[in-house]
Amino acid sequence: MISGDFILELCNVFYSGQVEPGSCIQHILGTIKTGVILKDVSIMVQSGEVLAVLGSKGSGKKALLDVISRRVQGPTRGQILLNNQPMSLAVFQQRCGYVTHHYNFIPGLTVEQTLYFVPTKLSGYLKKSKVKQIMADLALSQVANRCVENISLSELRRLMIGVQLIKDPVVLLLDEPTWNLDPLNTYLVVSILSNAAKKYGTAIILTMEKPRSDVFPFLDRVLYLCLGDVVYAGKTRQMLDYFNAIGFPCPQLENPLMYYLCLSTVDRRSRERFIESNNQIAALVDKFKVEGLMITKANSEVRPGEAGLNNKVPLLQRRISWFTIAWLLYIRLLTATLNLTWTGVKQTFLRLFLLPIFYGFLWLFYSNIEQDQYSVTSKTGLVFNCIMGTYYTGIMSALILYPTYRKQYNQESQEGIYGGGLFLFTYNCISMPFSLISMFLSSAIVFPLVGRLSDQWEEYIYFTLTLFASYILAEQITIALLMMLKDNIKAAICSLYITSVSVVLGSGILRSFKGLQEWLFYFTYALQIRYASLYLSKFVLLGTMSETVLFDNKVNCTNVNVQPLPLECLNKQNYVYLSERYSRENNAPIFAGVFDEDVNLYMSLALSFGIVFLNFVLHMLPLPTFANSKFR
Repeated sequence: MISGDFILELCNVFYSGQVEPGSCIQHILGTIKTGVILKDVSIMVQSGEVLAVLGSKGSGKKALLDVISRRVQGPTRGQILLNNQPMSLAVFQQRCGYVTHHYNFIPGLTVEQTLYFVPTKLSGYLKKSKVKQIMADLALSQVANRCVENISLSELRRLMIGVQLIKDPVVLLLDEPTWNLDPLNTYLVVSILSNAAKKYGTAIILTMEKPRSDVFPFLDRVLYLCLGDVVYAGKTRQMLDYFNAIGFPCPQLENPLMYYLCLSTVDRRSRERFIESNNQIAALVDKFKVEGLMITKANSEVRPGEAGLNNKVPLLQRRISWFTIAWLLYIRLLTATLNLTWTGVKQTFLRLFLLPIFYGFLWLFYSNIEQDQYSVTSKTGLVFNCIMGTYYTGIMSALILYPTYRKQYNQESQEGIYGGGLFLFTYNCISMPFSLISMFLSSAIVFPLVGRLSDQWEEYIYFTLTLFASYILAEQITIALLMMLKDNIKAAICSLYITSVSVVLGSGILRSFKGLQEWLFYFTYALQIRYASLYLSKFVLLGTMSETVLFDNKVNCTNVNVQPLPLECLNKQNYVYLSERYSRENNAPIFAGVFDEDVNLYMSLALSFGIVFLNFVLHMLPLPTFANSKFR
């Protein structure tokens, strides 16, 4: 790609949007205060050039970038053309890049891995060569093997630029790339951008609030905005001549970029200064509309409206296959999880060892359960703690692990790289196998307390799958809440509340089914906890169907003081307890459907994976803009 291949042109662009932050209710009711943010903006930038958009806070700099990237939701007028073709959202996502003010990287990955796992059409050796080239151009080679959470702010900004440059954009937008950087790093970043524009033939548009004089040589074009109005737009070299011609020469030894920025800023220190500066800016805007456009058009190498007429390069290209993207996302998540950094160790611990450690504590408390004279209460307590521990561990893991990947997903989905369904699929491909292994380890700890592990492998697997369904349910509910709630604390409270209510109503342990109102009882059929609790309670108290020794009603166990109780008396005691907790009618047969092992196991798994499916639907549905924007 050589300079002049692509030309971005904005012709008389107006944009009206939200001018004040509003609440969720205001968004729903449509009472948000709106106004004109950009007024008659016309600019042009060619491949290989750097355009700086300058203005004070609230001048419309970021709004201009959002209009070009087609991310705004308010009404716009005018034309945005790339090679004389309309700039659509699809065109921008495929051929352009946007470095936002905040960017989220996955901790645990190195700088080189972060660049390598960006979905592009390159792969293998070509991809590695491109990554090394980008790191060299951005002065990141010396930190290639350093984790992204351990690099400096300047290196982080350059890495953000590299993530976009590796996709070979023809236009690159940058929102305040030098914000909060020291003078040396500001110079470094702008000089690197200028070199990248020339080397890759990319048209670069960046915003700056406080430009320094030493970056002047790297800026080919400049646009001054004040409250959405254009004070000047054109080549940087012509700027001095233009302002001299209209009677505003830059004093010697002054930074011309900053001088004319102050000239384009409303002075709010007093009412008199506000009126005076406001009138002066209005005059500058009017002068540019009359004289400035004629000067800039006369000196332009390419006339507006003629840009790209002879360039027949198609803008839309073939997208990367979903399989390639899914594989990259999967390997990226797996690499971030299985590494020796603190982040990787934390993720591995939460996914694999947190639940077994909790079950280890349960084993300490219930190791003498067979000798306990209150065995029904103890075994019921074991079932309850297993279920609740599984639920709360699933919630905790999702709350700690998922938000990091959610941030990355929100960034990349806005760039059109992939959608929510593909993201959740790859996340579950990592999460579920780890959870299943963790569940098998955990079950192996407590199962000997309720069964004979040596000859009950089938029951051990069913026991594990029932608890695994509980873990998946809690995790997926929390993930669904985190898609709608940005605050992790609020999501945790909601998830814990839903889980606690479900346990009270559906477990039968805290409250008997006989005590529920009719509608609440039928509501429990929709709760996974009902089936998990029925299966586990039946298995722990009475064993499997084939093992259950039916008691004889003629046996009198009232005065039996032998410990442990005879099997017939123990089964009778457990039978009576289960009938009282889970039967709605007196003297209901215990095996009349309610305690069917296969039904309870399959329903438990079906409801859990039903939530997984609903989560896929939720991730694929577009959220309202006001709800979506808070994550980005």
